[in-house]
Amino acid sequence: MQRYFPNALERLTEEFARLPGIGGKTAQRLAFHLLSLSDEEAQGFADAIIAAKRTVHTCPICQNLTDAEQCPICADEARDHSVICVVAEPRDVIAMERAREFNGVYHVLHGVISPLNHVGPDDVRIRELLTRVAKGGVREIIMATNPDTEGEATAMYISRLLRPMEVKVTRLAYGIPVGSQLEYADEVTLLRALEGRREME
Repeated sequence: MQRYFPNALERLTEEFARLPGIGGKTAQRLAFHLLSLSDEEAQGFADAIIAAKRTVHTCPICQNLTDAEQCPICADEARDHSVICVVAEPRDVIAMERAREFNGVYHVLHGVISPLNHVGPDDVRIRELLTRVAKGGVREIIMATNPDTEGEATAMYISRLLRPMEVKVTRLAYGIPVGSQLEYADEVTLLRALEGRREME
């Protein structure tokens, strides 16, 4: 097969194409853009990737991403630590915070249960949530996983595990359309969903 570009450019394109949501043409466009950068700009881009990989880790309490000992939300004593909002991904925390109505804390699962994708309960941060609740002081868990099949299954599974712990488990109301993604919901929709949450059976 004939090659049209240098090996290094082909490899760069392939690396971009491995990123989620990046197709072949977009990957190629990004690779060409990087080549157009000055040496200083390209080095800055590379340094940012390496610095993020070296310094960003999960918060030992909520599993959100942080570069400190604890994330700023867990470290904030003004927040209500007795209410935990469970989300699938770190970006969902950002979506919830945009609404500026939730004053509790979070727990990030880093995925949802998805048998089709070979993701089981042990592959997401459910155990850490159970340990956290078992320590006491938690009065409500808000399940804020996406309202799709995997999100619902995950919420139901966690709800059943929490039932013996005598903690109230609620689910975001369906101000968020079924099948949509939490990160794309606007502030008003999130506020309605938060206010209309219901207790899980």
